[in-house]
Amino acid sequence: QVQLVESGGGLVQAGGSLRLSCAASGRTFSGYVMGWFRQAPGKEREFVARISRWGSSTYYADSVKGRFTISRDNAKNTLYLQMNSLKPEDTAIYYCAAAGANGDFGSWGQGTQVTVSS
Repeated sequence: QVQLVESGGGLVQAGGSLRLSCAASGRTFSGYVMGWFRQAPGKEREFVARISRWGSSTYYADSVKGRFTISRDNAKNTLYLQMNSLKPEDTAIYYCAAAGANGDFGSWGQGTQVTVSS
């Protein structure tokens, strides 16, 4: 399995930006479709974005489309999430995840807190 560690979360005002990173180790990073998910207090975890193995294809939740950008650097074994025009409703713990050959996101990081103040 691949091990994942997120970083880059913090407190930001509405309209601001943050970039999250997810460092991967243990297995060949380029072998995994990667994704970002988030979980707000009292809510279920939800999908945010995903990216194909070599970064040629991305997909976003409607709630973040046009504001967030997912990217990856396979040479650095790192996944990114650039978040712009942040809103208070983006406040959540953000998790990166790796999908294996079966397409299921089976490896997860510990999460990083993002708080957007109004």
